[in-house]
Amino acid sequence: MINFFNEDIDLLQLPFPIIKRWIKNIIANFDHKTGDISFIFCSDNYLLNINQSYLNHDYYTDIITFNYNFDKVVSGDIFISVDTVRLNAVEFNVSEQDEFLRVIIHGILHLLGFNDQIEIETIEMRLQENKAIEYFKHSF
Repeated sequence: MINFFNEDIDLLQLPFPIIKRWIKNIIANFDHKTGDISFIFCSDNYLLNINQSYLNHDYYTDIITFNYNFDKVVSGDIFISVDTVRLNAVEFNVSEQDEFLRVIIHGILHLLGFNDQIEIETIEMRLQENKAIEYFKHSF
């Protein structure tokens, strides 16, 4: 089951039922099953607190993913900073919806085993993000 929550912000106006179907299709395309996935949309400060408390990182970020997978069942909590995503949309000259889609699928890709710690991983992650966004635009 995929759920969307908001912590210290107003709920976003995104097409959540369509996004759920998209995520399930992406997961299935990687030969995995959808488990319990929660997206928690929050502010920069809320996510900074999580980053400091759980990861010992003292910086802002757009997303933090906690992986609870079991075998090929994809499960986890994905925290997304609405503030940073909106700033990134402006910085990268893309729509807010496209940037939210990018960050949402970025978290799913982490749960599927993709990483972005080194350059070659980052390149593959961006390729997969772009493919998923194109799939969203042409299928839903």
